Amino acid sequence: MSIEVGSVVEGVVTGITNFGAFVELPGGKVGLIHISEVADVYVRDVKDFLKEQDKVKVKVLTVDERGKIGLSIKQLQEQKPAAAPVSASSAAPSYRPAPRRAPANDFRRPNRVNAPSFEDKLSKFLKDSDERLTDLKKNTDSKRGGRGGARRAE
Repeated sequence: MSIEVGSVVEGVVTGITNFGAFVELPGGKVGLIHISEVADVYVRDVKDFLKEQDKVKVKVLTVDERGKIGLSIKQLQEQKPAAAPVSASSAAPSYRPAPRRAPANDFRRPNRVNAPSFEDKLSKFLKDSDERLTDLKKNTDSKRGGRGGARRAE
């Protein structure tokens, strides 16, 4: 049996790697199911979906000039219905949404009346930053024996 692009064949899983699974096809040829072609869902580990010696039906995606065969299980699975194209008549919702109104007292937003201004926040940040730098400089100078350390009287 000749293996052609688009044909559906049955094979046996002969090896599993972190990037896919090797499948022995009729005629002794071997193809690869890439991890992205194993299932419709995200596949973290191929071993969660396939085991060695599993019989699988696969679709042939590619056959290159060197004889490498690309396979897919995902393309044989039942496709979930895609969203139908939106036409003008189906664009209007069949339900009536609730009217939007502004809440009198929205608990999710903090009261901004007494909140500090940006300038206040910035000056507090700069003050805290200067204090931390001063403490750090004192600490490192005392360990190095720098200028800030205690001096001996001679």
